[in-house]
Amino acid sequence: QVQLVESGGGLVQAGGSLKLSCVASGRPLSDYNMGWFRQAPGKEREFVAAISWNGGLTYYEDSVKGRFTISRDNAKNTVYLQMNSLKPEDTAVYYCGTFLGTSIVLISTEADEYDHWGQGTQVTVSS
Repeated sequence: QVQLVESGGGLVQAGGSLKLSCVASGRPLSDYNMGWFRQAPGKEREFVAAISWNGGLTYYEDSVKGRFTISRDNAKNTVYLQMNSLKPEDTAVYYCGTFLGTSIVLISTEADEYDHWGQGTQVTVSS
């Protein structure tokens, strides 16, 4: 069983930056493809970005392309989400999750295909 802990959230002005971290314990992070999702009040959890187990493949939701970067350091059991040019509409609780996938399916944008989640970290962007 893997446990995930997110950190790095906070309050930032529009146009600012934050870097989120997701640290895994219990199993090597390299066992998993990973994703970041976010959930705003009253809304469903939505896909933000995903990365394959070795970092060779990444995928982004359209509204964050060019602003957010997902990366990982398997030696540190950590996945990151660098968020630049933040907008008020990016305000949400951000969650990291694990996706087992298959040998050819390394990315998923569907929250119900993810097996484990962290507790989330709040990101608030003021205008």
